[in-house]
Amino acid sequence: MNYRAAISEDIDQLFDVRYAVKENILLNTDLVTKESCEDYITRRGKGWVCEIENRIVGFSIVDLLDQNVWALFVHPEKEGIGIGRKLHDMMLDWYFTKTEQTIWLTTDINTRAEEFYRKAGWSEVERIGKSELKFQMTENQWNLKNKSYL
Repeated sequence: MNYRAAISEDIDQLFDVRYAVKENILLNTDLVTKESCEDYITRRGKGWVCEIENRIVGFSIVDLLDQNVWALFVHPEKEGIGIGRKLHDMMLDWYFTKTEQTIWLTTDINTRAEEFYRKAGWSEVERIGKSELKFQMTENQWNLKNKSYL
C-alpha cells in the first residue's frame, strides 16, 4: 500500500471510489463535482490517497476553511484492513498542524462510518434530521487519543 497526497490527476479515481461505496451513498451527484473536489485538494485544504498496484482504493479530504472532513472513503473491496484509519490519522495530524480549530463532520446514522468515528475518538454533537449525525474533534481530544496508542 502506498499513501500520498492527492493531486488533481487523481480526481477520476477518487470518484470511482466514492461511487462504489455501499453506505453514505451520494444521492445527488450534482452536489459534488470534479471542480469542487479539485478546489478542496488544492485551495481549501488537502487530500490523501491510498494506492494498491497503482489504483486508488481510498481517500480523505479535509477542508481548512470550513474546518471539516469533506471526504473519507474506502473502496468496499478494501474495507477492514486499516486503510480508512491510516487516511484518517494522516488527515487529522496534518489538520492540527495548520490550525487549533475544532474539526467537524457528518455521517449517516447506524453505519460503519458512525462506529468508525466513535472508535476514533470523535464526539457526537448533534443529530441532523432522522438520518444524520454531526461529530467533532478538538485538538486536545486528538492529542489525547494519539497518546493513548503509545
